[in-house]
Amino acid sequence: MIYTTKPEIFNPRFEIVSCFVEFQGEFLLLLRQDHKSEPNTYWVPAGKVWEFEDIREAIEREIFEETWLTNLDISYFDKVYVKYDNYDFIYHIFHSKLDKLPQITINPDEHKSYIWRSPELSLCENLIEDEDWCIKMFYWI
Repeated sequence: MIYTTKPEIFNPRFEIVSCFVEFQGEFLLLLRQDHKSEPNTYWVPAGKVWEFEDIREAIEREIFEETWLTNLDISYFDKVYVKYDNYDFIYHIFHSKLDKLPQITINPDEHKSYIWRSPELSLCENLIEDEDWCIKMFYWI
């Protein structure tokens, strides 16, 4: 379950950073590898915040590790509070709008491929759990 305000009973185990990397009305989706949790699903560049990092450092690291993109103009959007049966976490959402189509080099240990999709068409893809909710929230659809 996703909340826009912190639930009364909420004990986050970790924090996740994510980013809508956008070019000409489409954003980047990465296809998760077979051995990852929720395999063969799409999600935006994202990952856990390490103990010694702030969220800005974490999103820059994750985008680089997953796409080899650097020096992006990244803006913070918002955070949501996620409660699953076995754990809670904070999910930070960033955004980066690109001026030109970049060369994407995915990390084959984590992802199989990538696609660019409009917000509306992305909802037709096999998305990681609750990614559709984040897309709808960010793009107001």
